[in-house]
Amino acid sequence: MVSRRSIPLAVAGAALAALATVAGPALPAFAHNTVIAVSPDGEETVTEQPGVVWLETNDALLDAEGAAAMDVVGPDGLHYATQCATVDGAIASVAAELGEPGEYTVVWRVVSADGHPISGDFEFEWQPADGEPVGPGADDSPCADVAGTAEGVDDGEAGDASSSGAAQDLVWIGAGVLAVAVAAVVALLFVRRKPAGADAADGSPEPDAGEASGDSEPRD
Repeated sequence: MVSRRSIPLAVAGAALAALATVAGPALPAFAHNTVIAVSPDGEETVTEQPGVVWLETNDALLDAEGAAAMDVVGPDGLHYATQCATVDGAIASVAAELGEPGEYTVVWRVVSADGHPISGDFEFEWQPADGEPVGPGADDSPCADVAGTAEGVDDGEAGDASSSGAAQDLVWIGAGVLAVAVAAVVALLFVRRKPAGADAADGSPEPDAGEASGDSEPRD
């Protein structure tokens, strides 16, 4: 038999489960992408032209004009990226032709799925094998400066999309929180309410006839 006290707990549990269902998918929308892999990864010395330098994040990146920028800078300070960066799902990449041996730095800037730009860099060592062709490098990056790209995207197209999605998420989360609050109030009232006949059920003595009708005169 289900007790009265177990019913409110079941109601509260159901409300919490509903909140988790509603809010769970929405919460990741507020988190920025994070890089999970890069190539070259820097753990081994690169001896052959990689052709393409790339990074991968944990979620899809915004693929809009100017949303991503990558550059490859050599030990001589020259730029070895040969094209503009491209985005394919969660991967941003750029074509590159490395030059003289040494340490290379890949600087990047992309826009997360939530509309916020993120940036960083990673390094790798380049020691071309005998006969491996090398690139001449350039004084300037072939495309937009990595430090300045994606700012307009964040304020424009990405900003509008992320604001709309975030607003919808807040509505659903707010509705879930309200549902839990209502369930908690109902459960509290249900527990505090004492049902009729509870005194008899818990063994409390009932008043005698004299107590029920007030003071009575003793009989002769």
